[in-house]
Amino acid sequence: MIQTDICIIGAGPVGLFAVFEAGLLKMRCHLIDYLPQVGGQLTEIYPKKPIYDIPGYPSVLAHELIDNLMKQIEPFQPTFTLGERVETVDRQEDGSFIINGHEGTQIHAKVICIAGGLGCFEPRKPNIDNLEDFERKGVDYIVKDPEKYRGKRVVIAGGGDSALDWTKYLAEGVCSKVTMVHRGESFRGSPDTADKIKEMDESGKLNLRLKSNVTGLSGNGSLKTVTITTLDGDQEEVEVDYFLPLFGLSPKLGPIADWGLEIEKNAIVVDTEQFATNQPGIFAIGDVNTYPGKLKLILSGFHEAALMCYGAYKIINPDKKATLKYTTVNGIHSF
Repeated sequence: MIQTDICIIGAGPVGLFAVFEAGLLKMRCHLIDYLPQVGGQLTEIYPKKPIYDIPGYPSVLAHELIDNLMKQIEPFQPTFTLGERVETVDRQEDGSFIINGHEGTQIHAKVICIAGGLGCFEPRKPNIDNLEDFERKGVDYIVKDPEKYRGKRVVIAGGGDSALDWTKYLAEGVCSKVTMVHRGESFRGSPDTADKIKEMDESGKLNLRLKSNVTGLSGNGSLKTVTITTLDGDQEEVEVDYFLPLFGLSPKLGPIADWGLEIEKNAIVVDTEQFATNQPGIFAIGDVNTYPGKLKLILSGFHEAALMCYGAYKIINPDKKATLKYTTVNGIHSF
């Protein structure tokens, strides 16, 4: 069984920064996340997108921010369980917790911090009869590694930022052929990127199919062709290696919703003193929580993480007084 001071559920940017703040107070952290890698939404959904509102960084790519956070917490030696979902939490007689993962991992922690972003993500899937037959056989709902598609023929469906950004990126020298399919005439995403997509279509760098839907998939063991149907009923067969329906992800709290926490509009209610929930010893920070004046920003989550750690310190060290640690004075000291 893994022993730790704080079990952080969620290894996104806010969860990672909580490790730093906890480390300054000499508290050990173990992080568990359902995703197979750290970074949360930044790694899973838009690793190549720039972020503009992180203090000190006029612009930083999402994956670079995660890389920097990982370097920042190295001295505090956090441990990780990735690719595993927390199923149940059992409170012990002394107030500590046993956290049980769906694959059998057990973590004994004095405090729990839920930093699960928007919860577990499930892709929004288009209504195509045999879609699931080609999952992991040519159908991907998330672009994890763009190099996977180098030199390949790809059809992307969607009209939001994710679809636009990946269409532009993959068509700029990564894929041998990119076709973008959108059911409308205008896009929901960035107007600048939408204009660039139209320019690339006109110059022949990609094929844009508006007022159309992908209605069929075919192949023998792996995806070979997709059927594109216009709103007027005209059909086109396109040979492909991959089909990427990028309609976004639907967040769900998952098992967390059954832990006796106060939930409001699919978010966990917390106080603003230390971001504690209604369950003693359980805190929630980042997009997963709600309180009056809540702003769903990474920098707000960083602030919440700092205050949460001082609340956790009082539980873990009831006989000690926490003193504010200024790194400019004390520096960073590993365990």
